[in-house]
Amino acid sequence: MDHIDIDEAALSRIRSADRDQPVTMLNLVRFREHALEGFGVDGFSGIEAFEHYAILNATEGVDYAGAVTWMGRDGVTVVGSERWDMAILISYPTRRHFLDKLDDPKYQAIAGLRNAALADSRLIAFA
Repeated sequence: MDHIDIDEAALSRIRSADRDQPVTMLNLVRFREHALEGFGVDGFSGIEAFEHYAILNATEGVDYAGAVTWMGRDGVTVVGSERWDMAILISYPTRRHFLDKLDDPKYQAIAGLRNAALADSRLIAFA
């Protein structure tokens, strides 16, 4: 099963937790060979569409103080069988920053690019 969209039950748990606590998001992503059409990235590869999504997060002001603290590509799974093209750690000063980002209409307009770029993903919140 591929996971692209937010699990609303998990998001509800984050919303009910201490919103002033820092949070680090572990992003595991596998790119589509070709980005989905209809998101303004026609002709892009998955990774190109994802890079465009990342640029728009910064230029549209919807990063909400999230800082990439580490990023790695072309991982080799040593335990398990999943394959990931990239892992990214993004730290937010508080859960509120992360939630405000998700609720921002400007971010919501950009988020479709993420879906267009990815074949599979995991987004895991760590306190």
